[in-house]
Amino acid sequence: MRDEVLKLLKELKLHGMRSVYTALLPEGIKKRWGPERILLELLKAEAAERRLRSIRYRLGQAKFPMNKDLDHFVFDESTVEETQIRALYEGGFLEARRNIIFIGRTGTGKSHLAIAIAARMVRNGARVRFYNLVDLSNELEQEKMNGRGGKLTARLARFDLVVLDELGYLPFSKNGSQLLF
Repeated sequence: MRDEVLKLLKELKLHGMRSVYTALLPEGIKKRWGPERILLELLKAEAAERRLRSIRYRLGQAKFPMNKDLDHFVFDESTVEETQIRALYEGGFLEARRNIIFIGRTGTGKSHLAIAIAARMVRNGARVRFYNLVDLSNELEQEKMNGRGGKLTARLARFDLVVLDELGYLPFSKNGSQLLF
């Protein structure tokens, strides 16, 4: 019967349940859990697996150029106000539909902080997309040349947060800047 259950869990794509079934069932029997408790634990495992899969998918969709988090940002070596960044890290700006702009010299950690905050928003359920501004400008130009203007803008409008990096650092064409702004 065990093999049949595992086969059905695989067929139904209940990967979280399948991953804990073999260990959970004997534990539940040993601890004298009733069927509802065992089912509950299986469902919790499935829900956790789906949350993790969703986060992995959305992190891939975000297209961050690198992984960054707030734990690896050295506030002592920066002029950035830590309490303000930690408040942004909680995501209230997203709910309030406010923009954030980081301005500073090269090497001050703007990209690091933007990626760390955006990755946190992904983990909290937001749909995020990261763009280097020159790449976005080039994509908009290419789209217009192919007669598909507006498609990328419509796709971006479905994201909860769009991070635009490197504004002002790399030159892009006049046509690209017109499309962008």
